[in-house]
Amino acid sequence: MAWQAATGYNDRALVEAQIGRRKFVIGPELNAREMNRQVTENQIATKSLNRMTRLGRAVFKRAA
Repeated sequence: MAWQAATGYNDRALVEAQIGRRKFVIGPELNAREMNRQVTENQIATKSLNRMTRLGRAVFKRAA
């Protein structure tokens, strides 16, 4: 729809979907206490999730 393209809604939806995948696969919170370790933990999680995304997503078929 035109309003979605005009407002950037599609980009936002893609980002929100990726954040949802991250929380589902990796977890909703960080384990490290110190900020520099949290940054490292998040970078590792992001790289692994990006790699999984590049490999492809599962294709689901509806069962009758």
